[in-house]
This record gives sequence, structure tokens and C-alpha cells, in this order.
Amino acid sequence: MDGPDRTVTAGEPGDRRARERAGHAAVSGSSVEGFFARLRAREFSRLDAAGHTYLDYTGAGLYAERQIRVHADFLATEVLGNPHSWNPTSRVATERVAAARAAVLAFFRADPGEYDVIFTPNATGALKLVGESFPFTAASRFVLTADNHNSVNGIREYARAAGAQVVYVPLDPELRLPDIGRYLPPVTRDRPGLFAYPAQSNFTGVIHPLALVEQAAAAGYRVVLDAAAYVPTHALDLSAVHPDFVCISFYKMFGFPTGVGALLARRDALVELRRPWFAGGTARFAPGPDGTPAPELTGEAFEDGTLNFLGIAAVPAGLELLREIGMGRLEEHVRTLTAGLLRRFSDLLHGNGEPLVRVYGPAGTEDRGGTVAFNVVDPEGRVVDAGEVEERAAEARISLRTGGFCNPGAAHFAFDYSSIDDFPDFSTLHPDRFTIEQFAACPDTKPVGAVRVSFGIASVSADIDRLIEVLSGFRDRPAGRTMRVVPKLVVG
Repeated sequence: MDGPDRTVTAGEPGDRRARERAGHAAVSGSSVEGFFARLRAREFSRLDAAGHTYLDYTGAGLYAERQIRVHADFLATEVLGNPHSWNPTSRVATERVAAARAAVLAFFRADPGEYDVIFTPNATGALKLVGESFPFTAASRFVLTADNHNSVNGIREYARAAGAQVVYVPLDPELRLPDIGRYLPPVTRDRPGLFAYPAQSNFTGVIHPLALVEQAAAAGYRVVLDAAAYVPTHALDLSAVHPDFVCISFYKMFGFPTGVGALLARRDALVELRRPWFAGGTARFAPGPDGTPAPELTGEAFEDGTLNFLGIAAVPAGLELLREIGMGRLEEHVRTLTAGLLRRFSDLLHGNGEPLVRVYGPAGTEDRGGTVAFNVVDPEGRVVDAGEVEERAAEARISLRTGGFCNPGAAHFAFDYSSIDDFPDFSTLHPDRFTIEQFAACPDTKPVGAVRVSFGIASVSADIDRLIEVLSGFRDRPAGRTMRVVPKLVVG
């Protein structure tokens, strides 16, 4: 699917699609890798100028130089005020926010009559809106996959507070989902159910089927689709698949602006949510201290206080960048790089013929994105502390990530924690006396974290070469026993 690069943003010239086709024709016959190499030289030259190898696109995307130039010119020539007014400067800000909403809907092919766009600080903020407002009851059922970011896992606290049943769907040996049918018994609107899962795992890169949206909806569930790791390199067409709530962060898609995300919500699902409070901007009218406020009738009822209107104004330029590149072309590029990395990993062997790298999740590129989690292992199969790998990578100016990636469920299945009986009772440990090293001693030979690399818009094959060079330095070396601190615990 190559959807979003064929959509038209409101207010664009009518010949934009012809210009885009001409641009694509200009690069026809050249390799996709060549196209992205030229893009990197033109828009991301700071990477090579500073000697960086950036392999953390699932953590954050990178902005193109043109995005910053366009936005800087806009800020330098316009005067914008708080959009909650009709004075001239406020009107400009209001129009820019409205244009950004239209651009988001157009990019994801979302019918404005079906979907509304709620701007949030990030995908986490979008998920919190759903969790705190969903009408959970003691008769409700909240179903979520073990492979989920903690921002999704956190919704279970709202469900449990209401007495709802919380059910996790486990993962198979490839860290994919099994048939979820038996986990989704039918629910009714008077006993509301919610199903939440990621379109793409932020841990393994596994792409979970979008068909699960309709499967859960057919059983009566409202569906939360965490698309934060998926949409930076894959097209999401909301005219073809219809989740009730979609959560995204724009900085993961195109690097700038940070501090702006969105909840794309179906209007018929939005009216079922019940906010636990009101704030500036969320109410049309709030009578005296004891009065009942009249909420906004659109998604603005979920936008607390003054929006990040200067940041939101930069969103359309980022979407336009992705549209001109073409999401299909970007997906192909990332898939090619991922296949190349996995192939290089399989060739990394110790002198005794044992593998140097242990990959978590699928060994191929079918239904997987450009995120790869792995550990370096010694000739005896013992895991080298991920912190040491990160340290060696940092010395070579390679940016990657280590830890559990805020996804304890995927880590649990990846590291086979179910076989461990001696985890501590965390409720008995005082936070000031608990350390990562203390935790690491519990699973003994099990990892406490992994290394994660991920590809994106400015990635090239030379980035893989530099990573392999660093990893090759661990060949035939025994794993040390000193545990280094990793950024995030994998339990939760």
C-alpha cells in the first residue's frame, strides 16, 4: 500500500499530484538506495559531517533540513497569538491548527465525517486520554497484547480501578500473536470492552495484523491501535481499516516538532468517552464555582489548555516530506536494510562456529518493520551485557538503544522469564535500595535487557557496516560478569 503519498492536503495547489508524479519519474530507473543516499546528502548532511551513525529511529525520527527552513521562515514572518480568541494574531494561529488537522486527516485518508484529530503532547498523552475517559465498569473487559508499550499497559490501571477484567494475549516463539479469537468473547455496549495492541512492536519490529481491528470490532470491542512505531515507515489507510482510536507521535515520523502527537478518534467512539475533569479550552461554558460545565462538542473537548500551536504549525511540512518521498518507497528501503542487517548478523560467528548475535523475533522480513532487537553472546552462548555493547557503539559515534524499551511483555517472552522462580517481590523493595544490578542477579543467565537498532528515513547501508565493525570486536571474547546499568527495567 502506497496510500498517503497520493493524498492531497487541504489548501495545496491543484497541480501538486502532477508535480509529485514528475518527481517520481525523475528518479525512475535509479535504485531506491540511490534515492535515499541523495536524500541523506541533501537533507541530513549533518549526520556525515559530524560522523554520526544514527540507528534509533524507533526512539525518535530525524528532521530534514527543509522542514526547519520552512518553519523558521514562517515564524520569522508571521505574528501568532493564543488561538482561543478571534483577534488577528489568534486567528492566524487558529487557521494553522485547523490546517494541521486537515493535513493529518488527509495523510491517513481518514474521512473527516468519521474521524476527529485531537492534538496531544505525544502518543502517550493520546493513550492516557483514552484510558482515563473510557467508560470501564465492573462488567467491562480490557484485552491487550503482551507486546505493548507501557503507555498502553498503563490503561489497565484505569480498568482495574473500575473493577474491569484485564486479560493479556501471550506471544508465540517468534514473538507474534496467536489466534486471538478466544481472548475476545463478545461484549455489548452496556458492558463495554476495549482491545489495545500495536500495529508494530517497538521491541522486535513485528507487524501485527491490521485485520485484528475488524476482528475485535466484530466482537463488540472498541479498538485502540498504537501506531507510533508503525507510521514512520508504513502507510496507514483509515479508509480501509477503522480502529476507534489511533495514537501517534509526530517526532517519531519526521523528527520535528517534538512535544506534539495526536489521537485520531472515530466520532462515534469519542462521544462514549467521559472525561474525569474539564479545563481551559475543553468547555464551551463553565458557570460559577458549583455549576456544571458544557463541554465542547468536538475533539477539542480533549485538548487541555493552550495547544502547542507553534509546534502544530510545523506538522504539515513533515507530512509533505513523507508524502513526496512516498511511504511505499520508504517501506521498501527500510525492509531492504533490515534484510541486509539480518543477513550480516547470521554471518557473524565466533571461531568455534557459534553465533555472535542472538536476534529476538522473526529471522526474516515478512511482516516485520525496521526495528531489530538482539544481544551479543559469547562463544559459550552467554549474553554480553547490553550496556557494554552500547558503550562500544557510543565510542564509534553510533546511536542505538539498550534496555527493555518500555515493553515488559515482549521482554518477558523474548528472555523466557516465565521459567524463572526467583524474581524478587518488588512490593517489599524500597526504591532507594533497589538497583538494576540487584535485579540482574535474580535471573542469573537471563538477559536484563537487549540492544535495539532501527532504520528510518536517512538510513543507508554504510550504517550497517559501521555497526557490524563494532560488533565484530566481541568475536571470541567471553562475556564479563560485571553488569552495567541499562536505561529501563524490563519488568512492569
